[in-house]
Amino acid sequence: MAGSNGKQKTVRDMVLSLALIVVAATVVYLFIPHDDHAPDLKRVDYRVELLTARRAASYPVAAPEGLPEAWKATSVRFRGDDFDAWHLGFQAPDGQYVTIEQSTQKRAVFIDEASQGGKPTDTTEEIGGRTWIRCSGGRYDALVLQDRTGGSTTVVAGTGSFTQLKAMAAALDLA
Repeated sequence: MAGSNGKQKTVRDMVLSLALIVVAATVVYLFIPHDDHAPDLKRVDYRVELLTARRAASYPVAAPEGLPEAWKATSVRFRGDDFDAWHLGFQAPDGQYVTIEQSTQKRAVFIDEASQGGKPTDTTEEIGGRTWIRCSGGRYDALVLQDRTGGSTTVVAGTGSFTQLKAMAAALDLA
């Protein structure tokens, strides 16, 4: 009988230890602050990069004009050594991502990269007096505008809806 009592004590100790761990984990979860929201992205000022890109690029560099303040610019870069690549990223009012990408890179390769796998469809949109081609099937949906001279391609892409992409395309100043 002495052996039986020792086994009961060991099982009881394990159950008590497990209960203590569950209580400690509950206290930690309830009283230590944690945030389940996405981090607030910092707004960037892209005016200097835009002026630099417009001086250096071989095409009219696009930037939005008249977008509501709720659209937040979050990233910008110009790479003259990489097909005059222009990037301007925004957080839309509902938190979705919308980006403007321009480049002189070969059109098919550039669209694939900018939309992360999207392919042009037969659907077009008339926006601001220009015909944009819808792309889908990639990580991002996209609207594509090829420069009339064939020198550059403009892509408005992102996780936002086509309505948001069209709003961005309509706001673009292709000066």
